[in-house]
Amino acid sequence: MFEENVLEIGHITHFFPKISVAVLELTSPLAVGDRILIKGPATDFEQVVESMQVEHTNIQRAEAGQSIGLKMAQMVKVKDNVYKKL
Repeated sequence: MFEENVLEIGHITHFFPKISVAVLELTSPLAVGDRILIKGPATDFEQVVESMQVEHTNIQRAEAGQSIGLKMAQMVKVKDNVYKKL
């Protein structure tokens, strides 16, 4: 399925197109600087995590079980899967 080692870390639960921010529900930790892949029926791109927020507060790291706001490089859809490149 993938050319490189990746770990599924969560999925998109909301997307705000005007500000290009997605809400990501995490099943594994994620940190600023991590490279992620976003994949879905109409989505397939990768980007580096440049900033994350929880309740409008910038954070450097999020843990499994948290829902975070993430600035996206492209449009995403609800239920798109998110993977971290290892």
